[in-house]
Amino acid sequence: MPIPFAYLLAEETGAADPVLLAVAEALQARGLRLAGTVALPPAAPDTGHPCETELLVLPDGPRLCISQQLGRQSRGCRLDPSALEDAVMAVNARADQPADAFLLNKFGKQEAEGRGFRDLIASSLGDGIPVVVGVNGLNLPGLQAFAADEAIRLPCDVAAVVGWVVEAKSETCARPARVPA
Repeated sequence: MPIPFAYLLAEETGAADPVLLAVAEALQARGLRLAGTVALPPAAPDTGHPCETELLVLPDGPRLCISQQLGRQSRGCRLDPSALEDAVMAVNARADQPADAFLLNKFGKQEAEGRGFRDLIASSLGDGIPVVVGVNGLNLPGLQAFAADEAIRLPCDVAAVVGWVVEAKSETCARPARVPA
């Protein structure tokens, strides 16, 4: 079986965010245990910047803003690398809790360059945990290089992603456990 790694290609900024949030809710409703982060909708979409990002650390918080507050007219990357590392640490702090799936709102520049959530993604994959990430076209080559072209593209559709995770989870459960060397 190929590695249980899938991605949603966001054609527009943030297009995968509501899908992954709904996927997280649907998987939790099925009783699956989740790790990772999903982006939350902006509290007041008309007052903020479209690139401001608040994450929910799965399964139940905390909520962390990973954007720098640069003002509505600002241009360029708004990511606060320190806040992103806080989110990575919050997810990592739960690494001892078993997870059935790992969701990540965005495989971004930090992950493409070997930072951010990259080690947690690799660890989850190494443990046979299905991983689903959002990615934009700019960072897709970095994702494909990281996954050695083994990650599969899923449609930005809640039912399709939930179905893939459930199937991938059942296939990884059927595999023999890894034996330490």
